[in-house]
Parts: sequence; structure tokens; C-alpha cells
Amino acid sequence: MRFLNILPIFLMLMIAIIPSVDAAIIKLTMEGSMDIQITHPDSAIIDRTILISFLVENNGWEDKQDVIFVFSPDDVIIPIEDNEIQIDKISAGGSYGETIDFRILSDASPGSHFVNLEYSQVLLANNEEPQPPTHANIAIPILLKKQPKVTIHTMTPESLFTNAEFPFTVEIISEDIDINDVKLEIIPPKDIDFRGETVHTFSSIQQNVPISVTSRIITPSQEISTQYKVPFQVIVTYTDDVGQEKIDSKTVSLVMRPRTFMELTMDGGIWIGDFFIAPYVSLGTIIGIPAGAIISLAIRRKYYDKKPRRGKK
Repeated sequence: MRFLNILPIFLMLMIAIIPSVDAAIIKLTMEGSMDIQITHPDSAIIDRTILISFLVENNGWEDKQDVIFVFSPDDVIIPIEDNEIQIDKISAGGSYGETIDFRILSDASPGSHFVNLEYSQVLLANNEEPQPPTHANIAIPILLKKQPKVTIHTMTPESLFTNAEFPFTVEIISEDIDINDVKLEIIPPKDIDFRGETVHTFSSIQQNVPISVTSRIITPSQEISTQYKVPFQVIVTYTDDVGQEKIDSKTVSLVMRPRTFMELTMDGGIWIGDFFIAPYVSLGTIIGIPAGAIISLAIRRKYYDKKPRRGKK
């Protein structure tokens, strides 16, 4: 039997070290303003260890004794050591906190499971007279997953055309665990070049913290007459929370098509036939690009035509 008064902030520090989970909180108020807070993982990975933390606060006017938590877990979520918490007494204004380790068995089936908890307490009327025990049953839901999920998102244009550049963005999200030694590799087709690195490395990526990189596709300068698909392969290798190396990959197929007479690029430029108008027109750009020069001169002439001339008084 263990008895320990702790500050709630200490329990929050213990909760912060729960690995590989998103924490959820169950809050209940029992007889005599006895507040219970249970912090548990929303989800967990099969064949891992999880922590469930308990905080009991006596916010009433009277003491409580024989405060007991008894766990009745299902067949796959098993307490590693004790299956119950026993507290002799919690005085008015006092609190108690503890964390219990549970093991998820390797033969567990994915899906929703519950850790069933029976809670009981005895209220001391006037801090002296024990009252009949109060009982409550609490179900702690945990979603079990077979493997940690790492998602690869790609953001690309719908189609490509020749002699141009297009952004290619890859985003990595580890939904269940922190991952380490992460390597991202982008493999373009042989006739496509990249502006930027095709291999990126990260020492670690935190759970649910997306990491993204952007490169630019450089398409061939030779014009084409028919459209076809060009595949890009994205490969992510990493080390999971138990030291195993994992690989996830995704193939992105983009359409390479002939360029039409007028094309808008994703950075605001315009192709008109064989001429390109840059999104930011400077003096050097006007000199180097005939189409840009024509449009710029037309605008300047229109401006001067409308400007009133000064006459003599």
C-alpha cells in the first residue's frame, strides 16, 4: 500500500513523458467533491508499453479514506506490475497521483479496446464517521494500431509542359510516434531535372509535426506533340520508436502535355507562344524578352498620350 501527496504539476510532468501517444483526459466528480482525472493515450501501437496516469483531488470539506482503483483490463492490455491503487486517506484539500505501466500484447487485434476500472471511496462525515462506500465503474478507451503510420503528402501542379519550371513539395507526417534518422529521396524520370536537392535528411521528426521540402521540376526544352505521364517516386526511410528501420514510398504520376499558345506559370509568369513574360518586369527583363518589351511599350505610350500638355500662358 502506497500513499503519496504530490502536486498536480508533477503529475503533468509525468504525463509529458508518455511515449508514442496522443493523450486524452477523463474527468469525474464523486461524492464529497472528490475529483478524478485520468490521462490515457487515445491510441497506441501493438506490442508497446503505455502509461495511464491518475490524479485524485479532495476538493470537499471532509476527509476520504480507503480510496481504491482496481483495474480489470481486457485480454491484451495488461498491467506490468500492480493492477490496483490503494490510498489509505486523502485529507480535505489533499491530492494523490500515480502512473501505471501497461503492456499491449503482440497478438492483440487492431481496433477499440477498453481498460475497465472500478473506483471506490469512503467519505468520513465530520472527518470522523465512515459512510457506506461509493462505487463507480470507468471504461478507458484505447484504439490499438498494428503499425505506426507515416504519411507522405505531395503538392504538385496538375500537369506539366515543356521548357518551364514547376514546384514539387513533399510533406512528411508521423501520426503515432517520433521517428529518427529520416531520409527523404525524390527520384524523377530520366528526362526531368530538378532544381534543388533530391535527397534530404532529418535527425528526427516529432509526432504530428509536419516537415516539408520544396524543389522545382525543370522540364525538357524540346516541344512535344502528344501528352504522356511522367512518374516521380518519393521514398522515406526512418528508424521507429523501437529501433527498427522502416521504409514508406509513394509514386506520383504527372501529365506532360504540349504547351498551348498562352500558359500561366505557378509563379505568375506568362508564356505567349515562344516568349515568356516574367512575373516581375524589370528593365533587364524587358530588353531580354520581346513579348515583355511590346507590352511595356504599349503601356508607356498609352500613359503619355493621356498626360495633358503644358501650354504657354
